[in-house]
Amino acid sequence: MDTRDRYESDFDSEWCPGCGNFGILEAMKDALASLNIAPHGVLMVSGIGQAAKTPHFLRCNTFHSLHGRALPAATGAKLANRDLTIIVNSGDGDCYGEGGNHFIHAIRRNVDLTLLVHNNGVYGLTKGQASPTSTVGMVTRIQHHGVTSDPFNPLAVALTLGCGFVARGFSGDREHLSHLIQAGIEHRGFSLIDIFQPCVSFNKINTFVWYKDRVERLDPLQERAPDDRQRALTLAEQTGDRLPIGIFYQEEKPTFMDRMPGLAAPPLVDRHYDAGRLQAVLDS
Repeated sequence: MDTRDRYESDFDSEWCPGCGNFGILEAMKDALASLNIAPHGVLMVSGIGQAAKTPHFLRCNTFHSLHGRALPAATGAKLANRDLTIIVNSGDGDCYGEGGNHFIHAIRRNVDLTLLVHNNGVYGLTKGQASPTSTVGMVTRIQHHGVTSDPFNPLAVALTLGCGFVARGFSGDREHLSHLIQAGIEHRGFSLIDIFQPCVSFNKINTFVWYKDRVERLDPLQERAPDDRQRALTLAEQTGDRLPIGIFYQEEKPTFMDRMPGLAAPPLVDRHYDAGRLQAVLDS
């Protein structure tokens, strides 16, 4: 067992007191320590938003990309150095809105990385306008008459695209969320963990208490053998007073790198770079 101290950053967080991001950050530290992954072996990639600030508060390799563009950056890093444990931190707006196209194709490629989506139902960095996961009728500072579009269902989309690891957590259940993050990291292939979290400043509907009264862990039998995709879809579409959290579906299959012989050992980062040969190709 590694200690959490190895991942402690020197930067102070400016998240609002009570923000769900704190619980997610602590669950990540617990997961990395439990897996005994050294900080230099971890790469945290993010886009733009409050969730995207998470890598600042962890001691490891970090890359802060553009809004919605964390997944392509993480894909490039994994192709260059498959020995890295790569975790992407994104928000519901950053990933499902601006980054929606990249989300779809990262699942198709089955890149071996773990995506944590901090889902609070609003754009928290830019003062609380509706996000893709906001519910119909929700009133925000921008949507004065309420949201008119149906909410995006990330779990259902991921399942229909054949994602090999689909899970949902809650920032208020740190122990359970840490378990999910560990399982996602250990899964060989693309792992999605959508995480319910309160935004104390801009979402007065989906509060910590609101989630606490509704989330319920999946049956342990389901988590031990989550291989029924149709059942997983039914769970993903469940709304109302009961919101399941846990591993909805898991299936290992060839990854993006498995399908590309040119990426066989050694990793690209360790290969010799011959500037002369490259220049000859360019000249030709």
